[in-house]
Amino acid sequence: MKLIKLTAVSAAILGSTAAMAADPIVVVDDNDTVAYPVAAPAYQYNQDAGIVRNTTGAVVGTTKTLFNTAINPAAVSAEIGTLGYGANIAWSMNETTELQAGWAGGDVSDIKDDFDVDDVEYKIKDADFSNPYLGVQMRPAANWFTVGAGIIVPDNDIDVEARGEGNTFNVGDVDYFSNEVGTLAGSIEHRNDLAPYLTVGFRPNISDRWGVFGEIGAAYMGKTDATVRAVGDATENVGYFNASGERVEPNESNVTRGDVAAQAERELEDKDWLEWFPIVKVGATYRF
Repeated sequence: MKLIKLTAVSAAILGSTAAMAADPIVVVDDNDTVAYPVAAPAYQYNQDAGIVRNTTGAVVGTTKTLFNTAINPAAVSAEIGTLGYGANIAWSMNETTELQAGWAGGDVSDIKDDFDVDDVEYKIKDADFSNPYLGVQMRPAANWFTVGAGIIVPDNDIDVEARGEGNTFNVGDVDYFSNEVGTLAGSIEHRNDLAPYLTVGFRPNISDRWGVFGEIGAAYMGKTDATVRAVGDATENVGYFNASGERVEPNESNVTRGDVAAQAERELEDKDWLEWFPIVKVGATYRF
């Protein structure tokens, strides 16, 4: 029993944040009295009696102190941007450097709904994004200006669709009639398993606990794998305008809808916008 009490008191002494005092702490255990020449917080130490009565409270208080110390530099953030909706947790190493771990994803088709590849406008029909990331946020001037860098582990599937502009599709610098090609439907997936990123931004504090932030930058996702097919009711062969501007009819053409889709697929895979994926995000931060 004495060993248990002595162990509890030792834990209380180590966890205490009170200043050291000259008066001893006395632990009374039946016939023995043990004196410790250190101080304890008021709720642990009875000044009049000179003894520690609440060793359980001391241990709980110590655990709470250690927990508060561990989470004190921590923060949580919520964000929305081109990588999707997400959140991250952060831990400050010092006043200018912060480590981050987060995730952004979901269906981003309502964040960005179209993009152009050469002269073809694609609409994002569905986008299933998953972008866990690890990074560091630095404040080079120890103010609101930030520079971020890290690694994303992308798993992004994008379904797109193009119907042409007006009556024609311009694919490979050739004009095809939209009603003969039909609809170009495709899917895109990034090849990189790891994507380094770099951002710059601002992170002003609006109170002791709350702050806001905005970032812009890019992630190198690498080349994309694309699949494009022509769907809908249309002829097998398609007509087009030749270099002289003369119309070549479908029954005189050796170009199929599949040929047009294959050319669109190659252009989609060569699109630089998908290789260097833009990062734009805004959000709010709560610091513990």
